[in-house]
Amino acid sequence: MKKGMISVLASVISILIGLLFGLLLLLAVNSSQAFPKFGEMLTAGVSEMPKLAKVLYQAAPLIMTGLAVAFAFKTGLFNIGASGQYTVGAFCALFCAIVLRMPWWACLIAAFIAGAIWGFFPGLFKALFNVNEVITSIMFNWIGMMAVNLLCMNLKQGGKLVMLPIAWVPSPIKDRTADLSYANAEAIIPRAGLDKLFNSNYMNISIFLAIVVALILWVVLNRTTFGYELKACGFNKNASTYAGINAKRNIVLSMMISGAMAGLGGGLYYLAGTASYNIQKVLLPMGFNGISVALLAMSNPIGCIFSALFISYIQVGGESLQPVFAKEMIDIIIAVIIYLSAFALLTKTILSKFIRTDKSNVNDESKAAPATAAEPPKAVPEEAAPTDGPAKSEEKEDEEK
Repeated sequence: MKKGMISVLASVISILIGLLFGLLLLLAVNSSQAFPKFGEMLTAGVSEMPKLAKVLYQAAPLIMTGLAVAFAFKTGLFNIGASGQYTVGAFCALFCAIVLRMPWWACLIAAFIAGAIWGFFPGLFKALFNVNEVITSIMFNWIGMMAVNLLCMNLKQGGKLVMLPIAWVPSPIKDRTADLSYANAEAIIPRAGLDKLFNSNYMNISIFLAIVVALILWVVLNRTTFGYELKACGFNKNASTYAGINAKRNIVLSMMISGAMAGLGGGLYYLAGTASYNIQKVLLPMGFNGISVALLAMSNPIGCIFSALFISYIQVGGESLQPVFAKEMIDIIIAVIIYLSAFALLTKTILSKFIRTDKSNVNDESKAAPATAAEPPKAVPEEAAPTDGPAKSEEKEDEEK
């Protein structure tokens, strides 16, 4: 069995164990309603078109934050700062949309660049001073969140708090950003008729953009010299440096690309026109959910697409448990599934011991040889050896005689 199939099987087993734990928890709380509500949770995401649209809407930023963490994993780094990069990217997208009144595609580019800048600093500290990227990225999570809150509540234009709803419509709300439908409708990501097809304003082209980015990232990692160098640094930094690869540059670039993915995810979520950024007192969970997406996907960019869709599906399906079960019950079930995703790598290791994997080496010359052994070359007798020189001398001797 190929290693890729074992990775998929390990992730599926982790998901099934998490779902089984959720069922047992529901039985312990309310046994009479456990099975019906558990079934609703598993089918709610596809029971109605609007709910399916919400699944796809939430999956798009999840794919991006998952890619952010997975890309860093592939290069030997742990980017736990995706939440801060996501927040900064979301703010820059909204700033360009509301204040600068840019179109949606320009706002997404701004989110991409902002996330890359926010990932640059942990990468720089890691490359130059060998500061652990986990510490610096956690610190930049809080710095990013506090800075965004401060700007949203105090940024003025013409004497008005331009980021708040009161600058555009009469509204007492002061804890969230303005609605894009009033501030700048051109900044809303196009729906391309999908909102009518799914009968929901949640649906737009974000999910397709996220899938395209995931495919591009897979090609970069697996089919380019640049991706090979990044992964080489992740496997062994010292060996890659000895081989002539600039490890410090690749560390910085890796964190910048990782941050750019998370920042783009923030832009995709808040430019959909259905959500406003709330002034936060805690870090946004989307960045941390990206860790579970990357773990379930075994850091494979294409796998991040499917793992993000699953987590989004469970989140939407969990809403059907109410009001029979408390909202916290949904959070516990999702948390257990996400927690068990961290054991997917352990499950993969266990499965590898019991399942025979394909360990063939295409560079093995002995396997490339033909099945029938060739006869050994026959030794050439000395008499048969060419003797042009002596033959000529014998002819001369005969002539002399």
